[in-house]
Amino acid sequence: MPKLADMDTTNIGGSNFTFSSTKINHLGATEYSLVTIAVDVTGSVEDFADSLRQMLITVVKACKKSPRAENMLIRVIKFSSSFPNGVEELHGFQLFKDIDPDKDYPALHCGGMTPLCDACFSSFGAMNDYGKKLVDSDYLVNAIMFVITDGEENASSASMKMVQDEAKKGVSGEILESTTSVLVGINATKSSGSLNAFKDAAGITQYVDAGDVTEGRLAKLAGYISQSVSSTSQALGTGGPSQNIQATI
Repeated sequence: MPKLADMDTTNIGGSNFTFSSTKINHLGATEYSLVTIAVDVTGSVEDFADSLRQMLITVVKACKKSPRAENMLIRVIKFSSSFPNGVEELHGFQLFKDIDPDKDYPALHCGGMTPLCDACFSSFGAMNDYGKKLVDSDYLVNAIMFVITDGEENASSASMKMVQDEAKKGVSGEILESTTSVLVGINATKSSGSLNAFKDAAGITQYVDAGDVTEGRLAKLAGYISQSVSSTSQALGTGGPSQNIQATI
């Protein structure tokens, strides 16, 4: 992990939400894909928390092997009503080479309710704010985010309008070249209708039902995320998002 002196902390859009990011003068490339993974750690995911942690580790290890690894910055957050503003960073935007997932991703302790709006606002907002700083410094930037949950919104301090406003900034093309956002349901068959409605209301690009949690399903989810991140990075400079991101797992 980078030292704290190598990282900036920023408030998102003047709100009480914050994010951390690698200082721009520590970056060496000319273009970056911003990656966000937000993981539900509410009480209902406790039975498969270890599997979710392993999924994160698998994603990062796969992305570290990408020929585009030096052009990708990843932020990983947990969300639960147990945290202030519903969100806690595992780490802010960092290069994959600076992350040791076996050490930097500790066991996920679960509890609380589901602040889905908080997770989405933090995800969209941090990518927009950091992306603007990068663009203003003449970097080319696009973004992709994944919000993984097993349930419906029931505990946020952020409003749906806050989420919608940040989502619109991300897809307008005024800040980032493109933004792809994916809401992923796990063990969420009974909530799929509500999560699809949330996706539409929030301005999220797509909803993916990953099915019931099994070792095989989470391995497929890890592959889907890492492949999507790689495709997004490869699309940087084309003027649009990746065309190869599958709609289903």
